[in-house]
Amino acid sequence: QVQLVESGGGLVQAGGSLRLSCAASGRTSYPMGWFRLAPGKEREFVARINWSGTSTDYADSVKGRFTISRDNAKNTVYLQMDSLKPEDTAVYYCAASGDYRARRPAVDYDYWGQGTQVTVSS
Repeated sequence: QVQLVESGGGLVQAGGSLRLSCAASGRTSYPMGWFRLAPGKEREFVARINWSGTSTDYADSVKGRFTISRDNAKNTVYLQMDSLKPEDTAVYYCAASGDYRARRPAVDYDYWGQGTQVTVSS
């Protein structure tokens, strides 16, 4: 069993930065992903990182602005968000998959955190 706890969300002005953290307990040798859910929209893939951190993937909407990374010694995955836009406003969720083949679909992920709110003001 894996438990995931996100932190680091908050209110920031457009153009600003935030760093989200996802602390994992239990078995942590998983691919990890970040997703977001905005009001009135469907859950959206944001970024993914493999177990070793050597492979990452980003949604086109965040590519070049967001960076996913992980520190396996700390069992923590990060999402550095720069040049934030109002359309980035959402609840951000951390997710872990028990399958190394996990890619973008949310169904590829088995464990989810409770989410952290990110609000970007214009």
